[in-house]
Amino acid sequence: MNLLIEVLAFAVAIGVLVVVHEYGHYSVARLCGVKVLRFSIGFGKPLFQWVSPKSGTEWTVAALPLGGYVKMLDERETGGAPIPADALPHAFNRQSVWRRIAIVAAGPVANFLLAILLFSLVFATGVTEPAAILAPPAPNTAAAVAGLEGGETVVGVRAENAAEAEPVRSWSDLRWKLLGAAFDHKRVVLSAKGADGTSDFQLDLRGLTEKDVDDNFMSRLGFEPGGGKLTVAGVQPGSAAQKAGLLPGDRLRGINGIATDNATAFIAYVKSHAGQSLTLQVERAGAGQGQTQAQTQQAGRLEDIRIVPQAQRDAASGELVGRIGAELATQVPSIDVRYGPLESLRLGAHRTWDLAVYSVRMFGRMIVGEASLKNLSGPVTIADYAGKSARLGPSAFLSFLALVSISLGVLNLLPIPVLDGGHLLYYSVEAVTGKVVSDRWQLVFQRAGLACIVALSAIALFNDLARLIHF
Repeated sequence: MNLLIEVLAFAVAIGVLVVVHEYGHYSVARLCGVKVLRFSIGFGKPLFQWVSPKSGTEWTVAALPLGGYVKMLDERETGGAPIPADALPHAFNRQSVWRRIAIVAAGPVANFLLAILLFSLVFATGVTEPAAILAPPAPNTAAAVAGLEGGETVVGVRAENAAEAEPVRSWSDLRWKLLGAAFDHKRVVLSAKGADGTSDFQLDLRGLTEKDVDDNFMSRLGFEPGGGKLTVAGVQPGSAAQKAGLLPGDRLRGINGIATDNATAFIAYVKSHAGQSLTLQVERAGAGQGQTQAQTQQAGRLEDIRIVPQAQRDAASGELVGRIGAELATQVPSIDVRYGPLESLRLGAHRTWDLAVYSVRMFGRMIVGEASLKNLSGPVTIADYAGKSARLGPSAFLSFLALVSISLGVLNLLPIPVLDGGHLLYYSVEAVTGKVVSDRWQLVFQRAGLACIVALSAIALFNDLARLIHF
């Protein structure tokens, strides 16, 4: 069933994105008076075909759905056959350089507009997100240095010299605001509400490098969702957790006197104390399968449990780390975030811009070696995330669709021949110099661009396979 959902979600995602991208080219070409011969979704053998009686465009759905194209009337692509004189004004190559730029750029622009629309729809209809409540930060992290202790709710973020703070409504909102500040290497001021009221905390992000700003950058700064319930979801037989008497459903309140409400911080603490005796403050679970009558009677009571994490070799780092053999589950407080139509549109445009800039910077970091090529994903990973987001609900799937649409738009704008960005590069040179890039040089660049695309595709596919078999 999961495989079917992934296949359907992937087909819908790719179908929508390709249609939108190619329709951007098609619509602007028609506005510029260019005759469109074929609008194809997919490549290879046509499965369905029909011809529009009004425009004469052939609409095609082909067998291989990974892409599409718009074929326009062009003297360079007729195989030597002459074009009737009355049709020449409608040929793509006869258009001014600015019209050709507009037609080529329309595809990626359509992807960005789709992302804005989808994000706006998500913001307007509402989405449930974790609240911006902080867990106790790890020592020496930026959050700890700023004076945050955990339990605070972040309500605003402002630049160091700004007069007013931008409101923070959720954990996702906080993450995006800190991500933008981290990219710009700024100091920001967090307004956080705690037990003693609202206070300001200065967070210094100037020392972060481009390499530090990745999916895990919030944890590096010491920010983890807090205010929730950390419970034991399962206990492995023969583990330290079983020997200490931990049971599924037990709530972990603290470790060595430190309050804990976040799995990441708890696991990090356990890892750093291999073979050392730790004291867990545990709120005992209620009645459950396999529990004794005495254990059931203790439900809800607080107990101190001594546990010694077993030292095990970490596969990734090769270091000895502590593990207790318990599966953990975190339930964090959540809120429903909803905005008005105009605010949703503004936020949709802002989120699209942020993600586009982030994608460009990430790609640049991969080129210069500051980021791993493992960040590239292929169709298998996209299908996997399409299925997962579809199972999470409409908001998650629409957000995923917007993200992939932005990635497709950015990818097509890269100055690589065979992509839209490569053609835009040719036309930009023509606009500046007044001379068309020669066919000979276009052929050389075309081959180089094709080699780049093949290499990127191979790396992405390798990463997909590596994720599947975990090596």
